Amino acid sequence: MSLSESAKPQARFDFSRGGGIFIAFILLCAVLSFATPYFLTFDNLVLVARQSVFIMIVALAMTFVIAMGGIDLSVGSTMAAAGMLVAALLDGGVPTGIAVPAALGFGLLIGLTNGLLIAGLGMADFIVTLGTMSVLRGLIMVYSQGVPIFGLRVPAFQYLAQGYIGPLPVPVLIGIALFGVCAILLYRTEFGRRIIAIGSNARAAALVGVPLGRTRITVYALCGLFSAIAGILLTSRLEAAMPEAAMGNELDVIAAVVIGGTRLSGGRAILVGTVIGALVMGVVRNGLTLLQVNTFWHQVVIGAIILLAVAIDRYSSRRSRP
Repeated sequence: MSLSESAKPQARFDFSRGGGIFIAFILLCAVLSFATPYFLTFDNLVLVARQSVFIMIVALAMTFVIAMGGIDLSVGSTMAAAGMLVAALLDGGVPTGIAVPAALGFGLLIGLTNGLLIAGLGMADFIVTLGTMSVLRGLIMVYSQGVPIFGLRVPAFQYLAQGYIGPLPVPVLIGIALFGVCAILLYRTEFGRRIIAIGSNARAAALVGVPLGRTRITVYALCGLFSAIAGILLTSRLEAAMPEAAMGNELDVIAAVVIGGTRLSGGRAILVGTVIGALVMGVVRNGLTLLQVNTFWHQVVIGAIILLAVAIDRYSSRRSRP
């Protein structure tokens, strides 16, 4: 059996594999629309989309990583580091046209380093990305001394996360464009089939000629790049770089991917499910805020969703075994 036949990614949104999250999303929206009259307003739905897009962008790349059987715990700290870098450059008078590409290149370099350590030295992805997360958080605190960089009122930079094209916010349109790019990569290219093949059975993939190392390095580099994009957009929206920005976002990103139907052990990727998973996380936070639930309970609910998602993933994986 050829690689193209054995490792074809799942393009359709199969209700038997991850489709439950779509039903849960509809039910959640229905319940919130009855619970509060503000939920289904246009302004609130746009707000949910704007709040969810940062997690969604990183989750798209994380879908590739998890489908390959890997994990990246450094995405939150990469977001914060890229945001801090672009803020420092803008604060120093560097033009937006140079500061933004520099931060994107930094994120790409972080992802590339992760990939080289994992694929080149054979280090465990969990350990490598955990170490990268710690190093980046430490460097951010060393550079900033815990003090945010405020007042990034550069019109071209503000437009990235605060501008509109028609009725839609620019960051949402950027998220839609990145979804299209990821869908083409995953469902229409040899690269996507290689990712699924490695996640299904890396040894068998190597035997049919899949370049394991090159594919893994590329996927982690992509994850670093997307994390930098999300970090830049977050900084643009806040007009500030916060040292603790995106703290814990890696868990939200992984949860969005898993509850969307991508198998945590690899071999299956559902990009549409990832988008819905990110929206579920955003709707839950938005709904709790509208219902005036104490913010301390937000983390409890999000943590419970993550536990439930992993439990469902493990249960479905056991049922699918021959």
